[in-house]
Amino acid sequence: MSELRIQFSWSSLWAISAIVLAIIVLWQLQSLLVLLMVAIVLAASIAPVIDWAERWHVPRWLSVILVYITLLLGLVGVALAIGPSIAAQLELLLRQLPASAERAIAAADAWIAKLSEPDASQLLQLLDVQALIGWAIGSSQKLLLRSYSITRGILGTFAGLILAVFISGYMSADSYTLVNRLTRLFPKPWNERLEAQVKPMSDRMGTYIRGRLLVSAILSVAITTGLSLLGLSQLALALGAIAGVTNLIPFVGPVLGAIPAVIVAIAQGGWTVLWVLLLFVVIQNLESYVLDPLLVGSSVGVHPLFQLLAVLGGVQVLGILGAIVVPPWFAGTSVLIENLYLQPKLAAERGLNVLAEADNLAAVETISTPEDARGSVED
Repeated sequence: MSELRIQFSWSSLWAISAIVLAIIVLWQLQSLLVLLMVAIVLAASIAPVIDWAERWHVPRWLSVILVYITLLLGLVGVALAIGPSIAAQLELLLRQLPASAERAIAAADAWIAKLSEPDASQLLQLLDVQALIGWAIGSSQKLLLRSYSITRGILGTFAGLILAVFISGYMSADSYTLVNRLTRLFPKPWNERLEAQVKPMSDRMGTYIRGRLLVSAILSVAITTGLSLLGLSQLALALGAIAGVTNLIPFVGPVLGAIPAVIVAIAQGGWTVLWVLLLFVVIQNLESYVLDPLLVGSSVGVHPLFQLLAVLGGVQVLGILGAIVVPPWFAGTSVLIENLYLQPKLAAERGLNVLAEADNLAAVETISTPEDARGSVED
Protein backbone atom coordinates (compact mmCIF):
# COMPACT_ATOMS: atom_id res chain seq x y z
CA MET A 1 0.00 0.00 0.00
CA SER A 2 1.24 3.48 -0.85
CA GLU A 3 1.82 5.84 2.04
CA LEU A 4 0.18 9.25 2.05
CA ARG A 5 2.64 11.93 3.05
CA ILE A 6 1.56 15.40 4.06
CA GLN A 7 4.23 18.05 3.83
CA PHE A 8 4.01 21.56 5.22
CA SER A 9 6.28 24.34 4.11
CA TRP A 10 7.30 27.15 6.42
CA SER A 11 5.26 29.58 4.34
CA SER A 12 2.12 27.44 4.79
CA LEU A 13 2.68 27.22 8.55
CA TRP A 14 3.15 30.99 8.76
CA ALA A 15 -0.02 31.56 6.72
CA ILE A 16 -2.07 29.21 8.93
CA SER A 17 -0.68 30.82 12.08
CA ALA A 18 -1.49 34.29 10.74
CA ILE A 19 -5.07 33.26 9.91
CA VAL A 20 -5.60 31.75 13.37
CA LEU A 21 -4.12 34.84 15.03
CA ALA A 22 -6.31 37.13 12.91
CA ILE A 23 -9.43 35.17 13.90
CA ILE A 24 -8.51 35.43 17.59
CA VAL A 25 -7.85 39.17 17.32
CA LEU A 26 -11.10 39.79 15.42
CA TRP A 27 -13.03 37.80 18.02
CA GLN A 28 -11.56 39.94 20.77
CA LEU A 29 -12.44 43.06 18.77
CA GLN A 30 -16.00 42.00 17.96
CA SER A 31 -17.43 45.00 19.80
CA LEU A 32 -15.38 47.37 17.66
CA LEU A 33 -16.30 45.49 14.49
CA VAL A 34 -20.02 45.76 15.20
CA LEU A 35 -19.56 49.45 15.97
CA LEU A 36 -17.84 49.90 12.59
CA MET A 37 -20.63 47.95 10.86
CA VAL A 38 -23.25 50.32 12.30
CA ALA A 39 -21.12 53.37 11.43
CA ILE A 40 -20.66 52.27 7.81
CA VAL A 41 -24.41 51.67 7.42
CA LEU A 42 -25.08 55.18 8.77
CA ALA A 43 -22.46 56.67 6.45
CA ALA A 44 -23.94 54.87 3.44
CA SER A 45 -27.43 56.12 4.30
CA ILE A 46 -26.41 59.81 4.18
CA ALA A 47 -23.87 59.50 1.33
CA PRO A 48 -26.21 60.74 -1.47
CA VAL A 49 -26.95 63.98 0.41
CA ILE A 50 -23.24 64.58 1.04
CA ASP A 51 -22.39 63.93 -2.62
CA TRP A 52 -25.20 66.24 -3.76
CA ALA A 53 -23.96 69.04 -1.49
CA GLU A 54 -20.40 68.56 -2.74
CA ARG A 55 -21.57 69.15 -6.31
CA TRP A 56 -22.74 72.57 -5.07
CA HIS A 57 -19.21 73.22 -3.72
CA VAL A 58 -20.20 72.68 -0.08
CA PRO A 59 -17.32 71.12 1.92
CA ARG A 60 -18.01 67.53 2.89
CA TRP A 61 -17.31 68.12 6.58
CA LEU A 62 -19.84 70.97 6.63
CA SER A 63 -22.41 68.84 4.80
CA VAL A 64 -22.02 66.06 7.36
CA ILE A 65 -22.54 68.48 10.25
CA LEU A 66 -25.62 70.03 8.62
CA VAL A 67 -27.14 66.61 7.83
CA TYR A 68 -26.73 65.31 11.36
CA ILE A 69 -27.97 68.55 12.90
CA THR A 70 -31.06 68.38 10.67
CA LEU A 71 -31.68 64.75 11.60
CA LEU A 72 -31.18 65.51 15.30
CA LEU A 73 -33.62 68.42 15.18
CA GLY A 74 -36.15 66.26 13.35
CA LEU A 75 -35.87 63.46 15.91
CA VAL A 76 -36.15 65.91 18.80
CA GLY A 77 -39.21 67.50 17.21
CA VAL A 78 -40.90 64.11 16.71
CA ALA A 79 -39.99 63.08 20.27
CA LEU A 80 -41.45 66.26 21.72
CA ALA A 81 -44.58 66.01 19.60
CA ILE A 82 -45.56 62.37 20.13
CA GLY A 83 -42.94 60.99 22.50
CA PRO A 84 -44.90 61.55 25.74
CA SER A 85 -48.04 60.00 24.25
CA ILE A 86 -46.12 56.96 23.00
CA ALA A 87 -44.40 56.54 26.37
CA ALA A 88 -47.71 56.73 28.26
CA GLN A 89 -49.39 54.25 25.92
CA LEU A 90 -46.41 51.86 26.09
CA GLU A 91 -46.58 51.94 29.87
CA LEU A 92 -50.31 51.23 29.73
CA LEU A 93 -49.73 48.45 27.20
CA LEU A 94 -47.10 46.78 29.39
CA ARG A 95 -49.49 46.88 32.34
CA GLN A 96 -52.41 45.47 30.34
CA LEU A 97 -50.54 42.92 28.24
CA PRO A 98 -50.36 40.06 30.81
CA ALA A 99 -54.10 40.30 31.56
CA SER A 100 -54.87 40.70 27.85
CA ALA A 101 -52.79 37.60 27.09
CA GLU A 102 -54.71 35.58 29.66
CA ARG A 103 -58.05 36.74 28.23
CA ALA A 104 -56.80 35.95 24.72
CA ILE A 105 -55.83 32.43 25.79
CA ALA A 106 -59.23 31.89 27.42
CA ALA A 107 -61.04 33.23 24.33
CA ALA A 108 -59.00 31.02 21.99
CA ASP A 109 -59.69 27.95 24.14
CA ALA A 110 -63.41 28.78 24.12
CA TRP A 111 -63.45 29.14 20.34
CA ILE A 112 -61.76 25.80 19.85
CA ALA A 113 -64.05 24.13 22.38
CA LYS A 114 -67.07 25.25 20.35
CA LEU A 115 -65.96 23.26 17.35
CA SER A 116 -68.56 20.62 16.58
CA GLU A 117 -66.62 18.60 14.02
CA PRO A 118 -65.68 15.01 14.88
CA ASP A 119 -62.00 15.91 14.83
CA ALA A 120 -62.43 18.70 17.39
CA SER A 121 -61.08 16.60 20.24
CA GLN A 122 -58.04 15.65 18.18
CA LEU A 123 -57.53 19.30 17.28
CA LEU A 124 -57.62 20.26 20.94
CA GLN A 125 -54.97 17.62 21.65
CA LEU A 126 -52.75 18.73 18.80
CA LEU A 127 -53.23 22.47 19.22
CA ASP A 128 -52.50 23.68 22.73
CA VAL A 129 -53.28 27.37 22.31
CA GLN A 130 -52.20 28.28 25.81
CA ALA A 131 -48.83 26.62 25.30
CA LEU A 132 -48.36 28.27 21.90
CA ILE A 133 -49.15 31.78 23.16
CA GLY A 134 -47.03 31.21 26.25
CA TRP A 135 -44.14 30.06 24.07
CA ALA A 136 -44.51 33.12 21.80
CA ILE A 137 -44.53 35.53 24.74
CA GLY A 138 -41.63 33.77 26.47
CA SER A 139 -39.55 33.66 23.28
CA SER A 140 -40.19 37.36 22.65
CA GLN A 141 -39.11 38.23 26.19
CA LYS A 142 -35.95 36.12 25.86
CA LEU A 143 -35.12 37.74 22.52
CA LEU A 144 -35.58 41.23 23.95
CA LEU A 145 -33.48 40.48 27.03
CA ARG A 146 -30.75 38.86 24.95
CA SER A 147 -30.77 41.72 22.46
CA TYR A 148 -30.55 44.24 25.29
CA SER A 149 -27.61 42.46 26.92
CA ILE A 150 -25.76 42.09 23.61
CA THR A 151 -26.44 45.70 22.61
CA ARG A 152 -25.36 46.98 26.01
CA GLY A 153 -22.13 45.00 25.81
CA ILE A 154 -21.31 45.87 22.20
CA LEU A 155 -22.57 49.39 21.74
CA GLY A 156 -22.90 50.61 25.29
CA THR A 157 -26.50 51.47 24.37
CA PHE A 158 -26.80 55.23 23.81
CA ALA A 159 -23.08 56.05 24.16
CA GLY A 160 -22.17 53.47 21.52
CA LEU A 161 -24.73 54.87 19.11
CA ILE A 162 -23.30 58.38 19.53
CA LEU A 163 -19.81 57.00 18.90
CA ALA A 164 -21.07 55.25 15.76
CA VAL A 165 -22.55 58.54 14.54
CA PHE A 166 -19.22 60.32 15.04
CA ILE A 167 -17.33 57.56 13.23
CA SER A 168 -19.80 57.60 10.35
CA GLY A 169 -19.45 61.37 10.13
CA TYR A 170 -15.67 61.11 9.88
CA MET A 171 -16.02 58.39 7.22
CA SER A 172 -18.38 60.56 5.16
CA ALA A 173 -16.29 63.71 5.50
CA ASP A 174 -12.99 62.09 4.46
CA SER A 175 -14.24 59.12 2.48
CA TYR A 176 -11.93 59.59 -0.55
CA THR A 177 -8.73 59.58 1.47
CA LEU A 178 -9.93 56.75 3.71
CA VAL A 179 -10.91 54.49 0.79
CA ASN A 180 -7.70 55.23 -1.09
CA ARG A 181 -5.49 54.38 1.88
CA LEU A 182 -7.35 51.16 2.59
CA THR A 183 -7.31 49.92 -1.00
CA ARG A 184 -3.58 50.70 -1.32
CA LEU A 185 -2.96 47.77 1.02
CA PHE A 186 -3.94 45.39 -1.80
CA PRO A 187 -1.71 44.60 -4.80
CA LYS A 188 -2.53 45.78 -8.30
CA PRO A 189 -4.96 45.46 -9.99
CA TRP A 190 -7.05 44.52 -6.95
CA ASN A 191 -6.60 47.94 -5.33
CA GLU A 192 -8.26 49.65 -8.30
CA ARG A 193 -10.98 47.01 -8.56
CA LEU A 194 -11.87 47.26 -4.87
CA GLU A 195 -11.83 51.06 -4.95
CA ALA A 196 -14.25 50.98 -7.89
CA GLN A 197 -16.68 48.83 -5.86
CA VAL A 198 -16.95 51.21 -2.89
CA LYS A 199 -19.51 53.46 -4.58
CA PRO A 200 -21.83 50.60 -5.76
CA MET A 201 -21.64 48.98 -2.31
CA SER A 202 -22.47 52.26 -0.59
CA ASP A 203 -25.36 52.91 -2.98
CA ARG A 204 -26.91 49.50 -2.42
CA MET A 205 -26.51 49.60 1.37
CA GLY A 206 -27.81 53.16 1.58
CA THR A 207 -30.77 52.47 -0.72
CA TYR A 208 -31.75 49.48 1.37
CA ILE A 209 -31.63 51.18 4.78
CA ARG A 210 -33.30 54.39 3.58
CA GLY A 211 -36.06 52.40 1.90
CA ARG A 212 -36.72 50.31 5.00
CA LEU A 213 -36.86 53.38 7.23
CA LEU A 214 -39.32 55.12 4.92
CA VAL A 215 -41.50 52.01 4.54
CA SER A 216 -41.54 51.49 8.32
CA ALA A 217 -42.55 55.11 8.93
CA ILE A 218 -45.41 54.89 6.41
CA LEU A 219 -46.66 51.60 7.85
CA SER A 220 -46.45 52.94 11.40
CA VAL A 221 -48.72 55.86 10.49
CA ALA A 222 -51.11 53.56 8.57
CA ILE A 223 -51.36 51.05 11.42
CA THR A 224 -51.89 53.77 14.02
CA THR A 225 -54.67 55.30 11.93
CA GLY A 226 -56.30 51.93 11.23
CA LEU A 227 -56.24 50.78 14.87
CA SER A 228 -57.74 54.11 15.95
CA LEU A 229 -60.60 53.63 13.52
CA LEU A 230 -61.13 50.08 14.82
CA GLY A 231 -61.65 51.21 18.40
CA LEU A 232 -58.14 50.73 19.80
CA SER A 233 -57.34 54.44 19.98
CA GLN A 234 -56.23 54.13 23.60
CA LEU A 235 -53.20 52.04 22.51
CA ALA A 236 -53.06 52.77 18.78
CA LEU A 237 -50.01 55.04 18.92
CA ALA A 238 -47.95 52.56 20.95
CA LEU A 239 -48.99 49.59 18.79
CA GLY A 240 -48.22 51.56 15.62
CA ALA A 241 -44.78 52.52 16.97
CA ILE A 242 -44.03 48.88 17.85
CA ALA A 243 -45.12 47.74 14.38
CA GLY A 244 -42.99 50.43 12.73
CA VAL A 245 -39.85 49.48 14.66
CA THR A 246 -40.26 45.74 14.14
CA ASN A 247 -40.92 46.30 10.44
CA LEU A 248 -37.25 47.27 10.11
CA ILE A 249 -36.58 43.54 10.44
CA PRO A 250 -37.30 41.85 7.09
CA PHE A 251 -39.68 38.87 6.89
CA VAL A 252 -40.31 38.30 10.62
CA GLY A 253 -40.73 41.95 11.65
CA PRO A 254 -44.34 42.42 10.44
CA VAL A 255 -45.43 39.27 12.29
CA LEU A 256 -43.74 40.41 15.51
CA GLY A 257 -45.40 43.82 15.19
CA ALA A 258 -48.85 42.28 14.75
CA ILE A 259 -48.72 40.05 17.84
CA PRO A 260 -49.37 42.76 20.51
CA ALA A 261 -52.23 44.28 18.51
CA VAL A 262 -53.87 40.88 17.97
CA ILE A 263 -53.58 40.02 21.68
CA VAL A 264 -55.22 43.32 22.66
CA ALA A 265 -57.95 42.79 20.04
CA ILE A 266 -58.69 39.25 21.25
CA ALA A 267 -58.98 40.51 24.82
CA GLN A 268 -61.57 43.08 23.72
CA GLY A 269 -63.66 40.37 22.09
CA GLY A 270 -66.26 40.68 19.36
CA TRP A 271 -65.30 41.20 15.74
CA THR A 272 -62.37 43.45 16.61
CA VAL A 273 -59.79 40.70 16.24
CA LEU A 274 -60.97 39.85 12.71
CA TRP A 275 -60.81 43.49 11.65
CA VAL A 276 -57.32 43.86 13.18
CA LEU A 277 -56.10 40.73 11.40
CA LEU A 278 -57.59 42.03 8.14
CA LEU A 279 -55.87 45.39 8.70
CA PHE A 280 -52.44 43.78 9.12
CA VAL A 281 -53.01 41.48 6.13
CA VAL A 282 -53.91 44.44 3.91
CA ILE A 283 -50.96 46.49 5.14
CA GLN A 284 -48.58 43.56 4.70
CA ASN A 285 -49.71 43.12 1.09
CA LEU A 286 -49.40 46.87 0.55
CA GLU A 287 -45.82 46.67 1.77
CA SER A 288 -44.91 43.58 -0.26
CA TYR A 289 -46.47 44.60 -3.58
CA VAL A 290 -46.37 48.41 -3.56
CA LEU A 291 -44.03 50.03 -1.02
CA ASP A 292 -41.10 47.60 -1.10
CA PRO A 293 -40.84 47.47 -4.93
CA LEU A 294 -41.25 51.25 -5.12
CA LEU A 295 -39.00 52.41 -2.23
CA VAL A 296 -36.61 49.52 -1.61
CA GLY A 297 -36.68 47.87 -5.02
CA SER A 298 -34.03 45.25 -5.76
CA SER A 299 -31.46 46.94 -3.53
CA VAL A 300 -30.55 43.69 -1.79
CA GLY A 301 -29.87 41.93 -5.08
CA VAL A 302 -29.96 38.39 -3.65
CA HIS A 303 -32.51 35.60 -3.37
CA PRO A 304 -35.11 36.04 -0.58
CA LEU A 305 -33.99 32.75 0.99
CA PHE A 306 -30.48 34.12 1.52
CA GLN A 307 -31.96 37.34 2.86
CA LEU A 308 -33.95 35.33 5.40
CA LEU A 309 -30.83 33.38 6.40
CA ALA A 310 -28.97 36.69 6.85
CA VAL A 311 -31.74 37.96 9.14
CA LEU A 312 -31.78 34.75 11.19
CA GLY A 313 -27.99 34.74 11.43
CA GLY A 314 -27.97 38.37 12.54
CA VAL A 315 -30.57 37.62 15.22
CA GLN A 316 -28.59 34.61 16.43
CA VAL A 317 -25.34 36.58 16.77
CA LEU A 318 -26.43 40.13 17.65
CA GLY A 319 -30.12 39.93 18.53
CA ILE A 320 -32.49 42.53 17.10
CA LEU A 321 -29.55 44.80 16.22
CA GLY A 322 -28.15 42.08 13.95
CA ALA A 323 -31.49 41.66 12.19
CA ILE A 324 -31.37 45.35 11.26
CA VAL A 325 -27.65 45.76 10.49
CA VAL A 326 -26.75 42.47 8.78
CA PRO A 327 -29.16 42.68 5.76
CA PRO A 328 -27.67 45.95 4.37
CA TRP A 329 -24.20 44.47 4.79
CA PHE A 330 -25.41 41.38 2.98
CA ALA A 331 -26.65 43.64 0.19
CA GLY A 332 -23.28 45.39 -0.03
CA THR A 333 -21.34 42.12 -0.03
CA SER A 334 -23.48 40.85 -2.90
CA VAL A 335 -22.09 43.72 -5.00
CA LEU A 336 -18.54 42.42 -4.53
CA ILE A 337 -19.55 38.87 -5.41
CA GLU A 338 -21.51 40.04 -8.44
CA ASN A 339 -18.95 42.49 -9.87
CA LEU A 340 -15.68 40.79 -8.94
CA TYR A 341 -16.62 37.12 -9.43
CA LEU A 342 -19.92 36.43 -11.21
CA GLN A 343 -19.63 38.98 -14.03
CA PRO A 344 -15.98 38.12 -14.89
CA LYS A 345 -16.91 34.42 -14.74
CA LEU A 346 -19.83 34.94 -17.14
CA ALA A 347 -17.67 37.08 -19.42
CA ALA A 348 -15.00 34.39 -19.54
CA GLU A 349 -17.60 31.73 -20.31
CA ARG A 350 -19.06 33.87 -23.10
CA GLY A 351 -15.55 34.39 -24.49
CA LEU A 352 -14.90 30.64 -24.55
CA ASN A 353 -18.26 30.04 -26.21
CA VAL A 354 -17.49 32.68 -28.86
CA LEU A 355 -14.10 31.10 -29.56
CA ALA A 356 -15.67 27.66 -29.81
CA GLU A 357 -18.33 28.94 -32.21
CA ALA A 358 -15.65 30.68 -34.28
CA ASP A 359 -13.61 27.47 -34.49
CA ASN A 360 -16.67 25.48 -35.52
CA LEU A 361 -17.58 28.07 -38.16
CA ALA A 362 -14.04 28.06 -39.52
CA ALA A 363 -14.09 24.26 -39.72
CA VAL A 364 -17.41 24.30 -41.57
CA GLU A 365 -16.16 26.93 -44.00
CA THR A 366 -12.99 24.92 -44.65
CA ILE A 367 -14.96 21.77 -45.44
CA SER A 368 -17.44 23.62 -47.65
CA THR A 369 -14.85 25.19 -50.01
CA PRO A 370 -15.01 24.00 -53.68
CA GLU A 371 -11.54 22.40 -53.51
CA ASP A 372 -12.53 20.32 -50.49
CA ALA A 373 -15.83 19.40 -52.01
CA ARG A 374 -14.05 18.32 -55.28
CA GLY A 375 -11.50 16.32 -53.34
CA SER A 376 -14.17 14.57 -51.30
CA VAL A 377 -15.98 13.59 -54.51
CA GLU A 378 -12.79 12.19 -56.09
CA ASP A 379 -12.12 10.20 -52.93
